[in-house]
Amino acid sequence: MSSQDMKNAISGVLVIDKPVGMTSHDVVQAIRNGTGLRRAGHTGTLDPRASGVLVVLVGPAVRLSEYVSASDKKYQAIIRLGSATDTFDADGKFTTPSQPVNVTEAQFDAELQKFVGEITQTPPPYSAVKVGGRKAYEMARQGEEVELAPRIIQVHHLEVLEWAPPEVVIDVHCSSGTYVRSLANDLGVNLGCGAYLVGLRRTKSGRFSLRDATPLRKIQEAFTANNWYQYLIPAAEALGDWTAVELSPDEVEDVRHGHRVKAKESDIDNDQVRGISTQGELVALMMKAVNEDGSIEWQPKKVFFTE
Repeated sequence: MSSQDMKNAISGVLVIDKPVGMTSHDVVQAIRNGTGLRRAGHTGTLDPRASGVLVVLVGPAVRLSEYVSASDKKYQAIIRLGSATDTFDADGKFTTPSQPVNVTEAQFDAELQKFVGEITQTPPPYSAVKVGGRKAYEMARQGEEVELAPRIIQVHHLEVLEWAPPEVVIDVHCSSGTYVRSLANDLGVNLGCGAYLVGLRRTKSGRFSLRDATPLRKIQEAFTANNWYQYLIPAAEALGDWTAVELSPDEVEDVRHGHRVKAKESDIDNDQVRGISTQGELVALMMKAVNEDGSIEWQPKKVFFTE
């Protein structure tokens, strides 16, 4: 197998512990440079000021992005009470004068819990949300008024981890698309004292947590030593919460050509499964198809296995 064929065969996930100061794109570029692979992409932007779990898909696994990124996230956030900024974080200009924080932990927590559940949230003006094809933060930096439409998000759990006013550390479990900066600002408004985000660390993205993550510096050292493969999680494991269906060599051939394969009785409670070869490689993502006679088959939706 040529070196190019070897590269084409690489498909999987690198879970990076992103350092503060780098954009998510910077990290992806570092992965491209280190692996020599052009196909790489992250599954959920992390602000430059934030650190923590950034899931990077490499090789054909980039096609898993829509399934991996539609996941819940967990964060530890440091919020400073007593004033507010135009960016909702420490990068911005103060929009209110500093004031004493006459809020108890019980009052803070009571207000915090009001944000749990399905809520409407407006993204910060300094965000990557596009308005008329332009990024909101570019418009805001040019002094233009930015009106962003509220969006419905899901906040599963909020908890105070450390109460040390004017700073509070909270644990956030939320849906994709949630802005913790907006949560901090809205809390400040409701409490009447102002608040903004001063620190953010993503502790979990989908099924990947900090336990799975490797500091970018360590990955870069592994690129130099050419032993970075030890950190690559196979594509077949990227959707570990999907039921795995093992396919025989004949079934692999059928799926490769877009043909359905028969479902086993033990798997039919699932609407979607990942088809795995006998060697453990990801063959395809497959969806349930019910025939006229009531029998159930798996319809290939995305095929990955090409050999």
